Amino acid sequence: MTELTPAPSPSRLPAAIRAMRPRQWVKNVLVLAAPVAAGSLLQPWVLLNTLGAFVAFCLVSASIYLINDVRDVDADRQHPKKRFRPIAAGELAPRTALILAGVCLAASLTLGVLIAPLLAVTLAVYWVLQVGYSLFLKNEPIIDLAMVASGFLLRAVAGGVASGIALSQWFLLVAAFGSLFMVAGKRYSEMRELGAEAGTRASLARYTDTYLRFVWTLACTAVILFYSLWAFEQSNQASPGAIGWHAISIAPFSLALLRYAYVTDSGSAGEPEDVVLSDRVLQVLGLAWVVPVALAVFA
Repeated sequence: MTELTPAPSPSRLPAAIRAMRPRQWVKNVLVLAAPVAAGSLLQPWVLLNTLGAFVAFCLVSASIYLINDVRDVDADRQHPKKRFRPIAAGELAPRTALILAGVCLAASLTLGVLIAPLLAVTLAVYWVLQVGYSLFLKNEPIIDLAMVASGFLLRAVAGGVASGIALSQWFLLVAAFGSLFMVAGKRYSEMRELGAEAGTRASLARYTDTYLRFVWTLACTAVILFYSLWAFEQSNQASPGAIGWHAISIAPFSLALLRYAYVTDSGSAGEPEDVVLSDRVLQVLGLAWVVPVALAVFA
């Protein structure tokens, strides 16, 4: 039997806020990807719309987290870490959580409509897919990976549609396979963490660690390949025949992916935000990637 994780330090945040998982809102910074890639993030109206899209995704994702935790309350109580979530721990009533989920959804869609109709559509598609995943598709092999990965992809798409920024084929490919990379890594880490008890989790029972590692490796290879093609294309357009900042960014980008995989492979950091927020080397590599990208886009 897996050793139970000690209870985390008491939080001053109300149970309702903690149930919305503000720590996981870090994922929503993906809405910055399209404006940054297009070099238009610093334009006032683009920045304002992007921040609005970030808030809207925080709200809609909070709605999904609340619904998921109500749906999975019994399974979460058997999980070494998830048993401390407010609903599983009995700090927040399921009925109250569902009402709060509805309020978050309504606020998110309203904000989306005010920013751009296509953003509202993106938010609605995200919510439908994730609810469908939670209620019907969570236990379907491969489909469940695609559903979770779609959440990351739609975050990246939202940053573009919020300001009417055209999304290139390379951007969509990097975002899609990057999403699959994170999801497969999360599943693999959960399997490593739970050990023999992984079979008690329906989302893991039909996978093997070798299969998840295959998907993980395939996705990582595709991300580096497509990012490199995009980077060399951008560098060639900016300075034909020269190696520009876009191309230089390939090195820290690849090292950051490999570091992320190294940390996740330990089985101690299943959520992407846990990896990003806890590993100093990854943060340094991320900064080393941001600098050349910023120089390429804004210099």
